[in-house]
Amino acid sequence: MQKELRLKKREDFKKVYTYGRSVSNRELVLYMMDQPKAEPYRFGISVSKKVGNAVIRNRVKRLIKEAIRSLLLKYEIKKKKDYIIIARIPAAQMDLPHFERSLKHLFKKMKIIETND
Repeated sequence: MQKELRLKKREDFKKVYTYGRSVSNRELVLYMMDQPKAEPYRFGISVSKKVGNAVIRNRVKRLIKEAIRSLLLKYEIKKKKDYIIIARIPAAQMDLPHFERSLKHLFKKMKIIETND
């Protein structure tokens, strides 16, 4: 993911957690907050130590990033927003297609993307 599309600072994460809206499913939680300065949007990923050891957490982060890339190619998402994706414990057992389905479900639930299927 490109540098300008990432949320990295703790203060940015705290703002989104405090002022943003959230939706969740069994595997992931999605926070979204309006950010007029964000060009065009920014994503943050959080994976707790509860999910697994460092190898598993890094694998989960890589799969989430790849699922985001895949969805960005297929759908137009809302601009000027900050998004944070939090992995829950079942995410450690998931593969890429499952991450894509789960993220797509959250995006539709939050009305970030419009789909006919």
